[in-house]
Order: sequence, then structure tokens, then C-alpha cells
Amino acid sequence: MQAGPSTLADLRKAGIISSQEIVAAIDVYLRDPLAGPYHFASGHSLDIARLVNATPAFGEVDRSGPREKAFRTVLTAAVMSAQPTAP
Repeated sequence: MQAGPSTLADLRKAGIISSQEIVAAIDVYLRDPLAGPYHFASGHSLDIARLVNATPAFGEVDRSGPREKAFRTVLTAAVMSAQPTAP
């Protein structure tokens, strides 16, 4: 694993954070964008709402209806490349 901050993808690959936890974090955000940071069992946390608000591309993706799947796909890619806060 690389030195310094790891992305969520790095932490999943290392077995520190599970794929199920990542799906759960995304589901929590989609149900309630104001829920605050998601705390993983490892102690890492990630504020998905902050990530979305800081990424202009999310303003271009429809979050409802038939395009909801596209939004989730873009969101998942952004989450996987994010650097969560270490415990």
C-alpha cells in the first residue's frame, strides 16, 4: 500500500474497509444527504455530502428518475477515489 493518505479504493483493496461498507455509506447518503460523515468500522470516516458539494460535475447529473443509476455510478467512482479521514 502507498505511503500517506489512502483512497477508499486502497483501503478496500487492503481489506481495511469492505465493499459492503462502501455500499452502505452511499445508501445512507442517497437516503439523507444531510446525514453527515459516514463512519466505517475501521474508524475511518467520509463526508460524502461534502465530496458531492465540492465536485462541480455532480451538478450536471440528475439524481432522480431514470438517471438515478447514472448518479450512483458517478458517486461511487468519486467515493472510491476519495481520501477518508483516518481514525
